[in-house]
Amino acid sequence: MKNPYYPIDTVVEDIITETPTIKTFCLKPVRPIEFRAGQFMQLTVPGVGEAPFTPSSDPNVSERMEITILKTGKITDALHDLKPGAAVGLRGPFGKGYPLDRLVGKEVLVVGGGVGLAPLRALIYALFDDPSRYERISIKYGARCPEELCFRRQYDEWSRIAPNVDLTVTIDVPAPAWDGRVGLVTTLLDDLDINLDESYALSCGPEIMLKFVTLKLLEVGYKPPQIYLSMNRKMSCGMGKCGRCNVGHYYLCVDGPDMCYDKIKHVPNVFG
Repeated sequence: MKNPYYPIDTVVEDIITETPTIKTFCLKPVRPIEFRAGQFMQLTVPGVGEAPFTPSSDPNVSERMEITILKTGKITDALHDLKPGAAVGLRGPFGKGYPLDRLVGKEVLVVGGGVGLAPLRALIYALFDDPSRYERISIKYGARCPEELCFRRQYDEWSRIAPNVDLTVTIDVPAPAWDGRVGLVTTLLDDLDINLDESYALSCGPEIMLKFVTLKLLEVGYKPPQIYLSMNRKMSCGMGKCGRCNVGHYYLCVDGPDMCYDKIKHVPNVFG
């Protein structure tokens, strides 16, 4: 019987520095790994441990996988110290992923903050696979400063990929040589020119950002069933066995990690 806890041997082919604290790891597993946008993997650093991360790469590519990681603790510190050629392990994918079927024909609002754009990048690739399937794809993204903007090299490409795609970027506070929008990402949700009755919003970022993005979306007219939040936290076994990632009676590793707000809105301290 196949052991679900045994990782797939994987090599780090390349490492891209996105920001001073965020790197994208380009991984080559010994066998293809198919995944859906929003599903997560357990990434193992031998001798250190494993941690959950959502791929940031195109779900249509199974031979290679990119995972974008913020340096924030023991395992991520070890990952940031790796060099190309290093051996790691991958276990998964786990979770359900984003509800792409529900987005067909709708105006899709994607809201990201900081490294939260990493899981959303896989979603963006999936949407860009055929943008004509959606009425509109509107991406709103914010970071504290220009140096912390992820995937900045791709913004022009994303903005031009189809007529029904738009991208707006903001930073929290003014910065030298920055002539773009300034303000929290929630300010990009003011005066939305979106048909709210025919829209879904999907958001990923720090929990405090998710809280205020959700409140803002409700304020401007979205209903809880139209809001999906990436609740990437405390996932471990990936199979609903260890009980670390439950939100109410849901297990994020099985039922999420992207949860419809309507299902979890009544859970105390849902935003941590």
